[in-house]
Amino acid sequence: MENRHLNFSTEKLRYKGIVGTGGIGSGQFFMLNGNHTLGREESREGHFLDKRDYCKQHIILYYLHKLLSPSFSVIPVGRLGDDDTGRLLYEEMRKDGFNMKYIEKVPGVSTLFSFCFIYPDGSGGNLTTDDSASSGVNAEFIERAREEIKKLGSKGIVMAAPEVPVEGRKKLLELGKEYGSFCAASFTSGEIKKAIDEKIMNYVDLLSINLDEAAAAATLIPGIDHEEIVKSVIRLLNRSNNNIMIAVTEGINGSWCWDGRELHRFPAVKTRVMGTTGAGDAFFSGLLTGITLGLPLFEAQQFATLLAGLSVTSPDTINKNVDRLTLKAFLENSGMRFCETIYSLLD
Repeated sequence: MENRHLNFSTEKLRYKGIVGTGGIGSGQFFMLNGNHTLGREESREGHFLDKRDYCKQHIILYYLHKLLSPSFSVIPVGRLGDDDTGRLLYEEMRKDGFNMKYIEKVPGVSTLFSFCFIYPDGSGGNLTTDDSASSGVNAEFIERAREEIKKLGSKGIVMAAPEVPVEGRKKLLELGKEYGSFCAASFTSGEIKKAIDEKIMNYVDLLSINLDEAAAAATLIPGIDHEEIVKSVIRLLNRSNNNIMIAVTEGINGSWCWDGRELHRFPAVKTRVMGTTGAGDAFFSGLLTGITLGLPLFEAQQFATLLAGLSVTSPDTINKNVDRLTLKAFLENSGMRFCETIYSLLD
């Protein structure tokens, strides 16, 4: 084991490894001057922010690897451009200890890149390349990892995150279901209806989405009662998959989790926020970490809340200071009450 003081005891894990896919890339943050919405032909000044941006697969798998290695294997599946950004990311992931067997550098193609613009009030959006190396993570590419999924079998997790084609993610979930893996997924607001229509949810054991994505799935307006949005998406997905577990995050208002029998709500940790981008991915990673450690979903939700809360204290989308000790200190200073299992886990 690396350092017993920094990661968790992994002697009795429910799962032994994860095979994941999703975007791997980087981005930049640009702070606009003024809160009024950017016009179609407007030119406006602003400045770049000193923040490191990572994409979804990288964020989710990073925390799992950091907290559970070396007993728990983390196998990312994805493509990077063979450009300066791709080579730097590849080397960073390699040094962090990821299994890089299924990460391919593609000559002549750019690495996934997002340009995030932020208004002074904290709102904003992003522009993401749609012709990057990540767009080539199709079903054929995912097939390369079949033996890894087969080897893990019922002791494995497969995780399908956005920023790669839905086709490739569907293939990963199909392989996971074929070999008895625990299948976890997330989808953006723009693609979740497609995932439902194509019956992809039938392969999903755990869906992790935000409130806007839940509203898009249930074709509801995000401004209506939040609990009704959550209950609507539960009813919708249970029609085709009555075993699915569903997590819905709603930022500073906390999260909801449906474990197949009960709906649980848990508040967010109030803390000094340096950057919220990546918090939902950290929450998803926290759910998977908790489940791997043997926690029921409601307790995993609390662990995920803790991890997401600590993640936003860094300006970067991956908080590389996260470990068992920093989580324990964050818990002790949170002013919140968690279940006894979380305290025992962090001791």
